[in-house]
Amino acid sequence: MAAKKAKIITKQDIIEKYTDYCLVNGSQPATVYKFAKDNSFEEAEFYKFFTSFDVLEQEFFNEMYSYTIEMLEKSPAYSDFEGTQKLSAFYFTFFELATANRSFVIYLIGNGKSRLQNLLKLRGLRKSFIAYANEVLEKPIEIKVKDAEKLQEKALQEGAWLQFLSIFKFWLDDTSPSFEKTDVFIEKSVKASSDLVYNTPLNSLLDLGKFIWKERFTTA
Repeated sequence: MAAKKAKIITKQDIIEKYTDYCLVNGSQPATVYKFAKDNSFEEAEFYKFFTSFDVLEQEFFNEMYSYTIEMLEKSPAYSDFEGTQKLSAFYFTFFELATANRSFVIYLIGNGKSRLQNLLKLRGLRKSFIAYANEVLEKPIEIKVKDAEKLQEKALQEGAWLQFLSIFKFWLDDTSPSFEKTDVFIEKSVKASSDLVYNTPLNSLLDLGKFIWKERFTTA
């Protein structure tokens, strides 16, 4: 009788099995060995892709980023978008995907005091996102002094990352149906930042400020 062929397990398979375990049990598996054994694959297969559960969790967000870019590039209209339009499309697509995986994202990021520490799990995502922002965002002014140009580039990148984090936090706290208020926040946030960098900012900034005030201080 021919030997039974071992099932090939992929990185995505492992992420899915890990996600399911954590959501059912509310914690990481005790060991990689037990996790592998319980899911009928060899421990060595896990280490082909990850060195620890913590690395796997970081990779989950990297996979979200990669899938977001893949979805955007499938859209015929995306390549014709201006920089801020591309950034806006990225936010809408990423947080739509995050909503589809909301339970696990909340498990990973947590609440209260743990949230800030758990944001370290976004390190890989941050690196990819900053490279993306640098690629799509136009420089507001042409600067021929090299050091000043680098400073402007850095400010754009870090500003975009801070904007991403502010949207992330808003989405985590959003209790509106279908997270529709997050969509509004994305629109107003991108408009305000675009005006701040490229145009006259006052009206957009006031509009964003009024929206945040209403959500934070006038709703239960």
